[in-house]
Amino acid sequence: MTKTIKIVTIGGGSSYTPELVEGFIKRYHELPLRELWLVDIEEGKEKLEIVGNLARRMFQKARLPVKVHLTLNRRQALQGADFVTTQFRVGLLDARAKDERIPLKYGVLGQETNGPGGLFKGLRTIPVILEIVEDMKELCPEAWLVNFTNPAGMVTEAVLRYSDHRRVVGLCNVPIGMEMGIAKLLKVEHSRVRIDFAGLNHMVYGLDVYVDGVSVKDYVIEFLTNPENASFVKNIQGQGWEPEFIRALGVLPCPYHNYYYKTREMIEKEIKNAATIGTRAEVVKKLEDELFQLYKDPELAIKPPQLEKRGGAFYSDAAVRLISSIYNDKRDIQPVNTINNGAIASIPTESAVEISCVITKEGPKPVVTGDLPIPVRGLVQQIKSFERVACDAAVTGDYNKAVLALTINPLVASDTIAKKIVNEMMEAHKKYLPQFH
Repeated sequence: MTKTIKIVTIGGGSSYTPELVEGFIKRYHELPLRELWLVDIEEGKEKLEIVGNLARRMFQKARLPVKVHLTLNRRQALQGADFVTTQFRVGLLDARAKDERIPLKYGVLGQETNGPGGLFKGLRTIPVILEIVEDMKELCPEAWLVNFTNPAGMVTEAVLRYSDHRRVVGLCNVPIGMEMGIAKLLKVEHSRVRIDFAGLNHMVYGLDVYVDGVSVKDYVIEFLTNPENASFVKNIQGQGWEPEFIRALGVLPCPYHNYYYKTREMIEKEIKNAATIGTRAEVVKKLEDELFQLYKDPELAIKPPQLEKRGGAFYSDAAVRLISSIYNDKRDIQPVNTINNGAIASIPTESAVEISCVITKEGPKPVVTGDLPIPVRGLVQQIKSFERVACDAAVTGDYNKAVLALTINPLVASDTIAKKIVNEMMEAHKKYLPQFH
């Protein structure tokens, strides 16, 4: 393997970047990284410098000849890239805090990727991701876009629907987190566990679970009836599923399903948290301040274990595993967000889905699922309708469609409440929604 590769990370000043760097170090033997370009905006300049210096120390400690470039000039970075990863947050954590707090005033869940929070993060993010894709078409047309920016499913949907760049994959750490969680519950190595995933981002189900190729789904579902085993992701603590419900559902829900199947309990919990410890964004902000203090230490040359509290556990495993599998044409199976192409019968062929795929040098090839089980099909279709209308609103700046999208969402109980939330959030995020003003 003689060719070396150039990877660009947009949102390079993120606290997650050391996760990514750790992944590149672990897989350097199969992914010969030559240059890593970390890109950010003016407001993120200080964090970019801190994270960039830590990345350099990490590669140096590992004795790897990887050159780390830091820049605020996206176009300069993109020239000739092989892979572009995106992990940015338009409006920073302050915008996320508004996404979470404003809906709570109306008795509606505020959450980063679900309900009003997911809608407004999408409205802010989609125009930016489409600009990045236009730059890529000009400066690195053969590069793969690997998007981690939330809402990952909606962002992937927008790129597939409103651009002609087909080298795009959306990625989330929830499926790999579920696999790791089940491996831990069953006390087996992660490599022995495989889940057949199908659905949408943060609306994905495990249709079957295998250990060494033998289905253990029924056994795992029994495990999930224990409240302590209800969640697999650190930043969502579930309430525990009712045994009758989870047995009848017959598939594995992801942690984000707590927001849909336990809406009342989750609203009560979020209102209580907002009044005491703060919303998730406010908690994360404190965590990030602590992390960046650690990152500044010139003696630090590894990813600090505290980063896992941030909710990004297994992010580097998922990210670099995917990049390596595309680069090396591995043809292994991984869950990603990609074009449906008929894999899930009840979702439009051209839409984005999150599904187990064979990963090739030509990109992900979805494993055909047929149709989703009846108990989950309707909810998945409803969220896909929400995503489609939300993408349309983001691209056109159509206020009416923003209200419609939020009304379609099952977390919002009325068009009148949807309109009030949209009005207040449009005003709060005005700076980042030029298409509506």
